[in-house]
Amino acid sequence: MARAEISSGVCGFTTVVEAAADGKGRVLLNIDSDCKAVQCLAEDLSEVDALQEISFRGAGPLTMQLAAKHLRHAACPVPAGIVKTVEVAAGLALPVDVTIKLSGNS
Repeated sequence: MARAEISSGVCGFTTVVEAAADGKGRVLLNIDSDCKAVQCLAEDLSEVDALQEISFRGAGPLTMQLAAKHLRHAACPVPAGIVKTVEVAAGLALPVDVTIKLSGNS
């Protein structure tokens, strides 16, 4: 199982993603968020195909397809965080933190 806590930034919302591989190439997801839009995404995203999630080939990640449907901001880090958690749960990536550091125009 893999777990990620995603702090989305200025909106102040936190999302917790738990992902568990089923041993057949599928990953089961449990997503808990303060954000109403992410809650709607989570209702539609309870299970994914691990290999589909890590590639933009074909239909691309189901996470990204549903993010386009439910989320308002393209820069929301939650979809990428979900995909990273799926990678780790499926054994396709190591559990290493990712970081985006921003600074303003000075």
